Amino acid sequence: MVELNLPPFAYKVTKIDGKPFIFDVIRRKYVMITPEEWVRQHVFHWLTGEHQYPKSLIRIETGMHYNQLLKRTDIVVYDREGSPFLLVECKAPHIKLTDNVFDQAIRYNAVLKAKYILVTNGLEHFTFGVETGEAIALGQIPIYP
Repeated sequence: MVELNLPPFAYKVTKIDGKPFIFDVIRRKYVMITPEEWVRQHVFHWLTGEHQYPKSLIRIETGMHYNQLLKRTDIVVYDREGSPFLLVECKAPHIKLTDNVFDQAIRYNAVLKAKYILVTNGLEHFTFGVETGEAIALGQIPIYP
């Protein structure tokens, strides 16, 4: 897999039917390693390790409805009251973070109403604070309350 601009972490990998799988500690199962999953796992460990976000308040690939369609969020971090705190949109490292990617995250957040949004491809990371429906660029990951 591609080296990312995120801290390394200890991970478990196995092969199932000749394909590589990585253990996801939140979903408690092995999931196929795709370039996007590689980024998602790194971001999760970055948030819980370096930024001390609580594992128990993080959900990975949960469903949500947007315009009557079922969509999946990559990572959602909840605050201690159970409200969405941070929405994370992960892309594969070869995907450029364009306005379309940012717009996707903002559309998902129109449903979730998280206070912060993080968009990353593992090489570049952009964090936004959300105030009155407008995303404002921040220079860092928000501190977990």
